[in-house]
Amino acid sequence: MDIIEIFKALSNEKRLQILKWLKEPENYFTLPISEGVSFEKEGVCVSQLHQKLNVTQSTVSQYLTMLHRAGLLEATRKGKWTYYKRNEEVIKEISNYIAKEI
Repeated sequence: MDIIEIFKALSNEKRLQILKWLKEPENYFTLPISEGVSFEKEGVCVSQLHQKLNVTQSTVSQYLTMLHRAGLLEATRKGKWTYYKRNEEVIKEISNYIAKEI
């Protein structure tokens, strides 16, 4: 766990919003785009995040890449679609780190 990368990734309002939405995707998004895909298993499609954030596709990709590189998100590729979901294990580690060290 690279705590500096994690805090950098968390230092943006839109990236924090993505993590909030992905915590309970069923409350913020319609059903997944591809048949046989679930929020629980694969997550939310990049195009759904793009529409909800109301920013350019490249900006969404940059946000997701930063969150993924920090370990906060897991990515799954299904055909031409990429899905993201939270990495709950890392999020729990961050919470424990903050409670213990800061």
